[in-house]
Amino acid sequence: MSERYEYVPHRLLRHRVRDVASGVEGELMAVINENVSDTAVERWMELAYIRAESGREFTTSVANLAPAADPPQAARGR
Repeated sequence: MSERYEYVPHRLLRHRVRDVASGVEGELMAVINENVSDTAVERWMELAYIRAESGREFTTSVANLAPAADPPQAARGR
């Protein structure tokens, strides 16, 4: 039996990103090549783990990632 996942390097790791499918923004915490199959036939997919402002993490396809615009300067220091 092979591993069920492996970490993948990504240029946006630890940067602010947007999930284009949902429009939600957050910090890219990890990209993992994961076996998403629950049968004997393996099905591997690269999943992006994003931590939203609420602190909750969610997953999306790596193809759905886009760099997010930085928050406005006025909101940063407050």
